[in-house]
Amino acid sequence: MLQTSDNKIHVANNMMDMDQDPRKRLCFADGRRKVDYVLVYHYRKRSSVRGSPSQHRLSIISNGSYPLGVEEKDQEGRKDEPAEVVVDVGPPDPADGEKIMIREEFEGNLKDAGLEIEHDKENKAHGHAFIRLHAPWQVLSREAEFLKIKVPTKKVRHSRLLHDEWARYGAFYKYQPVDLIRKYFGEKIGLYFAWLGVYTQLLIPASVVGIIVFFYGWATVETNIPSQEMCDEDQNFTMCPLCDRACDYWHLSTACGTARASHLFDNPATVFFAIFMSLWAAMFLEHWKRRQISLNYSWDLTGMEEEEEHPRPKYETILLQKRQRKKKNTKNKNEQIKRQLKHIHAYILTLFTLNVFLPSQTGHEKLTWRDRLPGYLINISSILFMFGVTCSAVFSVIIYRITISALMAMSSDPEVKSNVRVTVTATAVIINLVVILILDEIYGMVAAWLTELEIPKTETNFEERLILKAFLLKFMNAYAPIFYVAFFKGRFAGRPGDYVYVFNDYRMEECAPGGCLIELCIQLSIIMLGKQLIQNNVFEIGIPKLKKLCRTLKDKERAPKEIVEQPGRRQQWHLDYDLEPFDGLTPEYMEMIIQFGFVSLFVASFPLAPLFALLNNVIEIRLDAKKFVTELRRPDAIRAKDIGIWYNILSGLGKFSVIINAFVISFTSDFIPRLVYQYMYSETGTMHGFINHTLSYFNVSNFKPGTVPSISSLGKDITFCRYKDYREPPWSTEPYQFSKQYWSVLAARLGFVILFQNLVITMSMLVAWVIPDVPKNISEKLKKEKTLLVDVFLNEEKEKLQLIQSLFSRDLTQEQQEELKVSDQTSLPLQQTQPGQLPPTSSPAPRTRPRAASFSQFTRQMSMSPRSDITQHTAV
Repeated sequence: MLQTSDNKIHVANNMMDMDQDPRKRLCFADGRRKVDYVLVYHYRKRSSVRGSPSQHRLSIISNGSYPLGVEEKDQEGRKDEPAEVVVDVGPPDPADGEKIMIREEFEGNLKDAGLEIEHDKENKAHGHAFIRLHAPWQVLSREAEFLKIKVPTKKVRHSRLLHDEWARYGAFYKYQPVDLIRKYFGEKIGLYFAWLGVYTQLLIPASVVGIIVFFYGWATVETNIPSQEMCDEDQNFTMCPLCDRACDYWHLSTACGTARASHLFDNPATVFFAIFMSLWAAMFLEHWKRRQISLNYSWDLTGMEEEEEHPRPKYETILLQKRQRKKKNTKNKNEQIKRQLKHIHAYILTLFTLNVFLPSQTGHEKLTWRDRLPGYLINISSILFMFGVTCSAVFSVIIYRITISALMAMSSDPEVKSNVRVTVTATAVIINLVVILILDEIYGMVAAWLTELEIPKTETNFEERLILKAFLLKFMNAYAPIFYVAFFKGRFAGRPGDYVYVFNDYRMEECAPGGCLIELCIQLSIIMLGKQLIQNNVFEIGIPKLKKLCRTLKDKERAPKEIVEQPGRRQQWHLDYDLEPFDGLTPEYMEMIIQFGFVSLFVASFPLAPLFALLNNVIEIRLDAKKFVTELRRPDAIRAKDIGIWYNILSGLGKFSVIINAFVISFTSDFIPRLVYQYMYSETGTMHGFINHTLSYFNVSNFKPGTVPSISSLGKDITFCRYKDYREPPWSTEPYQFSKQYWSVLAARLGFVILFQNLVITMSMLVAWVIPDVPKNISEKLKKEKTLLVDVFLNEEKEKLQLIQSLFSRDLTQEQQEELKVSDQTSLPLQQTQPGQLPPTSSPAPRTRPRAASFSQFTRQMSMSPRSDITQHTAV
């Protein structure tokens, strides 16, 4: 238990292999027994007058580790015997007395288990007391044999080795010592760092392919025909105003930079990269399964069985309260029946039923869905409320973008007007990032509170439900702004003359002239990089140091001013207790899972995402290593065979990424409209004329009153303006309705989504089928071990069979000798008996025991049989 509340026994880190003199620092007072574990608890004393009747006396046995006062020394010179020091404290609080009893019972159980204990001297009014534990070799051997684990026979300085070879930024190019991590921190933490290493390693090929795709777009931007048409000033596409009244008509050539930048990420290679990343996700999961099985084999976890967990204390408390309420209700009902019943027979029958049958049923009680129903209702309503908060935050940023764009468009400064879109996009993304970081911390606490309301029975259930809630809330929080830009922005803005307004004054925002993909790229890159730099690095380094500083200041304020602890007497466990408590691996996994979503979900819009993830993870591994080795208390080692529910989340994200990338390519990028134009509407079969094909006409006379630009620098002779959409022209019989091109493009987009999903999912399943889960060398070793195990069992059975045969043959020989002795003493031998005649009844021959004879004959027949030992074993 690593909390800092007063009613818990804490566990301090055990840095037993630091560069310190073990005789002074890390041993008991005798200098021989090593400190293997340290327990911590907070105590509080009250001043009182010696000899008062209500005085609480605490007896501390000093074993020589601390110098005693002059008055405490043995006057007769017996310095080797431990002296008893009596500390007078005031009347204890009932709660403190209960804690003392619980601690004494706990320590008694430790002593019964064979552990040796040494206490601190409580020399302050209140503070932290440390209990040092030593596990003798016999206890370690016994527990290791019981748990079927290996115990090291010699001392290895694991922490120093981990610090030098792993927890340094200069060792970023080295492989992680996963086996050493597992030995020092346990299998659960070892699996996390092994998984992180596999994930980082496989980001290398994804980063290389992403760089190639990016440079392909950069190399072909000069030859891209749509970009050339947008940048050609001779085309003279006059576009409709971007806002009402204050905005003027503008030329499409002014958006040349946006079009060229969009081609870097929206090119034919993007489709290939999306397919590649979907297959990469499947390969990553398969590779991790192989690596996990290899680690299970090398760490001797293949035969580990799931142990039955004890219920959580809160679950048992609530269950006990339920039993007490039921018992009380039964008692009240019993009393009521006593008063109401008049006949003695009915009273006895009812009393027997209530007091005998009902209490026997309460022993098997458990919490049902009715007991958890209030928690479930609060969970559902709270999660929906949090979703509403996230959507409200996104909508607030949308309002900010709309209002700032309108205000900047009204400015008289031409430079401000020219930078409206860049300024609004950058500031809005930064605001989104800040909101995401704040809500992430809030959602983490809310998820823990909601999980407590569900009253999970075991710690595993609690952890799984906490992970699901935290992931659901943080996933929604991190990706809601990106989903808006990718699939909603510009879809409901309307058209010139019929725009959609917010608060009846502000038009809904539209995508940039180059499309929404470039804005999606900007949004994704800033949020991803911001979360990695700020949340993953600054928070992980800064917040633990701030917590440590606050805890130190709090302890100084709570400690008496007249008592100052000597710095020279601070032991290693005092330093370890000052470290930050270990809060579990959920934050570490969550950080990487969210990053995996950035890498896989919207990778079609940002091919450089794997590269930035790779650079972050190279630093993240060493940052986590340094944190675990030097800044956190050493956690309890926990055996685990896999990464648990995180694998299911990764698998779900991998499948979900196929759908998201299909829709991003189809509806967010211009890949499908370009294909439809080139193969259906282009007269030359090229992309010439694509920009003109995607722009519709609007008659400026159809503007609503009050929305026409107040001042136009392009002149008053403008009759038509253009806007990006597939609609009928004003001179059509159905003006401004969706054209046939729109429906053709929509059908092609939906068809591409279906084709892309089925193709990629089929290829992913093929990859998963081709790559075996168990490596070949591990499967061969397992088969060899099974064969050896079977041989051992057969040899043991063969030896048992031979032993049984020898025992029965010896028994048979003794019986035959007894028969010969008896036959010599008889007057009528058996061989004189005629056939068909019975021997005299006066001297009957002794009969052999049929069980021994039959078994002997049976074994003789088996030994003469040419069958193998396996056949003999089967027969027996």
